[in-house]
Amino acid sequence: MDIPWHTLLIVCPLTFLAGLVDSIAGGGGLISLPAFLLSGLPPHTAIATNKLSSSIGTTVSTARFLKNGYVNLRIAVPAVLVAVLGANLGARLILKIPEHFIRYFLLFALPAAAFFVLRKKPSEAAPPADISPRRQLVLAVLMSFFMGIYDGFYGPGTGTFLLLIYTGLCAMPVQDAAGTVKLVNLSSNVMSLVIFLREGQAVLWLGCTAGAFCLLGHYLGSGMVMKNGSKIVRPVILGVLALLFLKVLGELLH
Repeated sequence: MDIPWHTLLIVCPLTFLAGLVDSIAGGGGLISLPAFLLSGLPPHTAIATNKLSSSIGTTVSTARFLKNGYVNLRIAVPAVLVAVLGANLGARLILKIPEHFIRYFLLFALPAAAFFVLRKKPSEAAPPADISPRRQLVLAVLMSFFMGIYDGFYGPGTGTFLLLIYTGLCAMPVQDAAGTVKLVNLSSNVMSLVIFLREGQAVLWLGCTAGAFCLLGHYLGSGMVMKNGSKIVRPVILGVLALLFLKVLGELLH
């Protein structure tokens, strides 16, 4: 696919902002995917290329959690396996849907994902351990499978949704849950990316360039001490989604 170089003027600043926002409060995918759509990429190509750029940023943060021992491997290993299976199914499904139907889907899915991501955050306090290890494992694995399908099919907000599930439904401490989420999310990202690459959907040079800017945003955001930094997340996400909503609506009306 012939992508003009001036696409970078839209994609790179927004993916940098997505990395910055993601490092502060999560939800970066609600900015990065719209960035590719706003640049004019078809929905399948935008989703695939976003998977490439987000995988680059997620790899670094996942490695940091693994190095520091913040991944619950008892839960992470089976959760990764089922999330990969789910992502495979989700990616294959989205590729079978005509792109004009995806545009209608985006009009509802993007605002809905933003609503849930911005509405609730997990508590910083560790929840009481009132759940058996077996039940915790079963719930985590089951929900990871369904979130893997969502991630392969669409994606934005997957990390936040998983974190809410792990800390709430599965009663995991926030620190362990955050590291486990990174590994599971990265695995589902990579699996769906493999499917998209095999079908020739991702724009490699654009995804890698955007990934570098996303990585820079993650690095700067995690290294900054921002007083009330999370307050910038809501208006940024809502602003980008409003622009995309108007663009998609205009395309549908024409």
